[in-house]
Amino acid sequence: MHEDNKVRESLVHADGEKVARTMADVLWEKQAVDTELYQVSTTTIIADYYLIATGKSSTHVKSLADELLYEMELRGITDARVEGRSGAAWILIDFGNVIVHIFDRASRDYYHLEHLLGEEQRMELYFPTPEEA
Repeated sequence: MHEDNKVRESLVHADGEKVARTMADVLWEKQAVDTELYQVSTTTIIADYYLIATGKSSTHVKSLADELLYEMELRGITDARVEGRSGAAWILIDFGNVIVHIFDRASRDYYHLEHLLGEEQRMELYFPTPEEA
């Protein structure tokens, strides 16, 4: 499963935005849907960025969380707290300056975190089309 030999850039000294965007890329590569990034440092002291993504099933939600933790560890980001892994409807991963919310579709629709965040806080993400990838 993790047998690629791709060299990963260290993120130990990277700024929060670069870390958050790298996390978004990892989730996209693992087939997460509706991934959104918000800059929240002006509205909360607990993080600078919220990354929100949706998995296609509870198994996919767990897999996305596990892969994100693994990929960040390869990049030197090892200090993370994880909540919600047992239920896999909403897994929260707190990396300090970036908090990642991975939902199943029903939980994302129910909690609708985006509604609590201002549209002006949403950051543009670019994911290549299959033709560009």
